[in-house]
Parts: sequence; C-alpha cells; structure tokens
Amino acid sequence: MRQERYWEIDLVRGIAVVTMIIFHAAFDLNFFGVLPLNVSGGFLRMLAYLTASTFIFLVGVSFTISYARAARRLDARGLTLKYVRRGLTIFGYGLVITAVTWIFLPDVYIVFGILHFIGIAILLAPLFVRLDPEKLIVTSIACLIAGYAASLISGPWPLLWLGIRPESFTSLDYVPLLPWFGLVLVGMAVGRLYYPDGRRGFSLPVAEPAFSRPLEFLGRHSLVIYFLHQPVILLLIAILAPGAVMGFS
Repeated sequence: MRQERYWEIDLVRGIAVVTMIIFHAAFDLNFFGVLPLNVSGGFLRMLAYLTASTFIFLVGVSFTISYARAARRLDARGLTLKYVRRGLTIFGYGLVITAVTWIFLPDVYIVFGILHFIGIAILLAPLFVRLDPEKLIVTSIACLIAGYAASLISGPWPLLWLGIRPESFTSLDYVPLLPWFGLVLVGMAVGRLYYPDGRRGFSLPVAEPAFSRPLEFLGRHSLVIYFLHQPVILLLIAILAPGAVMGFS
C-alpha cells in the first residue's frame, strides 16, 4: 500500500531542487567561460551551502518517517536489508557520477559527493534512529566538532570520506561524512519530534496550497532531476553559446 507523503516536506525539497538548478546553471556558465560569475563566494556560494544543507537535513527527517513505517511491517532482518539496499543503491549512483566526471573532467572529478554521502548516511542512520532527540543533537554537535578537527588535518585519499584530504585535493562536489552527518542527525531529531511513529504530529494552519504542487512534484522526483538537470543545462549552453562546451579543454 502506498504510504502518505507529507506535502510540506516535498515542498521544501522541491525548493532545494530549484536552487540546485540555479546554482549549477551559474556554475556551468562560469566554468565554460560564458559569464564571469563568482561561484566561489558571495551569494551563489551561500546558495550552494543552503541547498546542500536542506537536502541533507531532509535525509534525516525522511529517514525517521520511513523507518517508523517500515518497522511496523518488517522484522529486524527485513529492516536491515531495506536500508542496506537503499544506501548501497544511492552510493552506486554516486559512483556513476564519479565515473562520468572522471572521464570528462579528470582534474576535478567527484570522489565523494552528495550521493556518496547520502548512501553512507542511510547505511549509518539505523544505528542512531532509536536515540532520543536530545542525544541525537548531542551526537550531531560531536560530528560538527570532529568535522572541524578533520578539516585542519591533511591526509591520504582513503580518508576523504571522513573529511581528511590531501592538501592538493580539488573536486566539483565534496560532502564528507564529518561534519555533514551531524546535519542528518539534526533532521532525525526533528523527525522524531514532529513526525513521531512516521505520522505528522502537528496541525498545519493552512491546507496544501495549489501553487506548491509543481514544487512538490520536483521534490518527489529530486533524484531523477539530479541526474538529468546537468545534461539539460549543458545542452542549453551549447545552443545559446555555440562552441562553449565542445570547445572546452
């Protein structure tokens, strides 16, 4: 039976999809020399961090809802297999992104980006899902502190996923486990508080507004859009600025 979706979560995720597309369009226009845009600082960099933070926070919220619902119909083994499969699947999607960027942009290819991170986060989340919200917040603070400490250390490539990286490391997208898993834990704490047992634990002052439905649609299909939006942006750039993409080297 299809589970109820909460429109407010899909709406927020849909808004993040829009801001993701805006940032990536700006990044590509700058990267291929079409428009000189500052994507390394200022408003656009803040937009990128806000977008990533929203997606990662919602991973935690959505996980608690999904886990509570699954726990009512699956035994312990079934629960474990469900999230192992989901985590490995999303991590596998991340490896596809690694392969594509390694072929076309070998100098800045994505080693451990947001899909790699989400895959690992889903594998780890069941270990924390039964913690009280207060303990989740304390653990999230520990992740933030550990992430800051890791950022001060340079180390070999195998530790990239933790947040320890070589001094010469560059990548188009880098979302290490520390400190970002702390934001997943914050989302899980919010999910435990406001969606207990996978059900909305509060009443909304307004009904679902009609204008939000297109954004909700984007939110429900965020993974597909993540894969498709970059080729579409590059196609539009190739049409509007002939030679910019094909002439890049």
